[in-house]
Amino acid sequence: MAGRRILITRSADRARPLATLLSGLGAEPLVLPLIDFEKAQDQPALDAGLDRLSAGDFDWLVISSITTVRVLVEKAAERGAALPELLSTGTRVATVGTSSRDVLESLGLAVDLIPAGAQSAEGLLEVWEPTPSRVFLPQADIAAPGLREGLAARDADVTTVIAYQTVDYPAREEMRLGAQLPAVVVDSGDRTPTVLDPADVRKAFDAGTMDAVVAASPSAARRLAAIFPTLGGSRFVAIGRPTAAEASRLGITVAATAQEPTPDGIVAALESVFANEGNPQ
Repeated sequence: MAGRRILITRSADRARPLATLLSGLGAEPLVLPLIDFEKAQDQPALDAGLDRLSAGDFDWLVISSITTVRVLVEKAAERGAALPELLSTGTRVATVGTSSRDVLESLGLAVDLIPAGAQSAEGLLEVWEPTPSRVFLPQADIAAPGLREGLAARDADVTTVIAYQTVDYPAREEMRLGAQLPAVVVDSGDRTPTVLDPADVRKAFDAGTMDAVVAASPSAARRLAAIFPTLGGSRFVAIGRPTAAEASRLGITVAATAQEPTPDGIVAALESVFANEGNPQ
């Protein structure tokens, strides 16, 4: 990885754990924020769902993204409560991977179910026991229907609600999510990665001086394809199969897909791409 220039298509705070790991391996991490998140437009619907959650109307709370955790922390603070106080005693928690589990547990909320294999919606469905249950599923406005449909197919009565909106970067200041997450997620080092603008990135692509691009979501892949007609010789690395599938649909060649949506998993995918290549550009 030494000398490799790696573009992370996330905001600087969300990119920091991966950037810190890459720097330690001798790579040069660079950041291009592509998408951001805003508060849900229908706050009454979200609040009504959370009221039901607190009242014990659900057997399960299913968390499908770190951003959903930020929303729940923010909504708990509005109510003068800590995150665990949003849930009634007896409501269990499931999430799609270890990153979400780690931050939830650091906030005092025990996680009862995570995937045994792939850390994704599909992985969670693989370990979900088919049984009648009431599930609360707060998601992004652009969330794919697979998790909701998969849970319903396993005898769950699923209540979905939009927890946040996905927008082009940057979010409007008055609509930006304000909750901060614990250091376990957002700060595994004290070095802030270099943030580029699209013009800088275009020049690097044209010059062939960017070794790889890491995208964490289908929406990031769509923004990347919309802004840049070509990635030059840069290798595209997807975090998860949905991102890889969307990139392929857009005509982006996927060099590797991270098996786990963690800094270590992403680095492993990058190392697999570079393993049989010569010196970096």
